[in-house]
Amino acid sequence: MSRTETREKIVETAARLLQEHGAAAVTVRAVAQAAGLQAPALYRFFEDKDALLDAVAEYVFTTYVAAKSDTAGTGDPVADLRAGWDAHIGFGLANAALFGLLVVPGRVSPAAEAGLAVLRGRIHRVAETGRLRVPEPLAVELVHAAGTGTVLTLLAAPPASRDLGLADAMWEAVTHRILTGDPAPDAGPAPLTDAERALLAEWLARPRR
Repeated sequence: MSRTETREKIVETAARLLQEHGAAAVTVRAVAQAAGLQAPALYRFFEDKDALLDAVAEYVFTTYVAAKSDTAGTGDPVADLRAGWDAHIGFGLANAALFGLLVVPGRVSPAAEAGLAVLRGRIHRVAETGRLRVPEPLAVELVHAAGTGTVLTLLAAPPASRDLGLADAMWEAVTHRILTGDPAPDAGPAPLTDAERALLAEWLARPRR
């Protein structure tokens, strides 16, 4: 087995343990044993447990980020933003243990950064339509915070008691804060300053040959 194949096996094994047994089950010893390796062998691929968990997050998150990318946009930036919101909520509920790792305060996962980069791009395209009423960085923070909070709130409740209408209500609340009601009309050319008007008048008054 090549080095690349061994690394992939370790990551896939850790992802399976995370999915089946939660974050507490993902220890260096447990992952090594499940992968058929000695524990010290993992340190040839990952500096520490956090590095392994980052690799797991990227592995599981890759498909999700790809689905949020620009390859299948609807042509409506607001609709694309909503689709990303729904995907974020769905991913969090389907991957509770991994989602918890992605939102640990003070720990920035490359996978989480990739997701934020997609969100920034979608917010920017909404801004280009004239429908954003707040600065882009604030809009990103509000959507990200609302989405993360919604997932964590739903995960805190037993599955049978989760009200998925919360996600819709939160979407309505955050978009009411960041979006205008309709696309901004074309403002047309900026009005001329006094100096520009004087220069134009002087130019128009010149005799033509």
